[in-house]
Amino acid sequence: TDGLFTEPDVTIVSGLKDMVVFEGDDVTFRCQVSHENARDVEWKLQDVALQNNEMNEISVEKGKIHTLTLRKVTEQDIGTVTFRVGPHMSTAELMVKGKSLCDV
Repeated sequence: TDGLFTEPDVTIVSGLKDMVVFEGDDVTFRCQVSHENARDVEWKLQDVALQNNEMNEISVEKGKIHTLTLRKVTEQDIGTVTFRVGPHMSTAELMVKGKSLCDV
């Protein structure tokens, strides 16, 4: 009676992978789901929900591959990226390296 019976249960087919990038670069996370046109989808960075804007490009390729591109990441962006579809979640770590590696 809750009206959800027509929605197929969307599951995560292939999850996020940890990414390491240099400061100032763009990074793209991809997560493949089982059905096209999945609703109730959310991306988070450090537990903050992301909106599609000039810094965070959220899109869907081929209907099932949900992508999140973070533009010009900084060391403040280091943390856990989470993709959620319904009750299913996938997480990965974003590591950002400083450009000046001389002092490491």
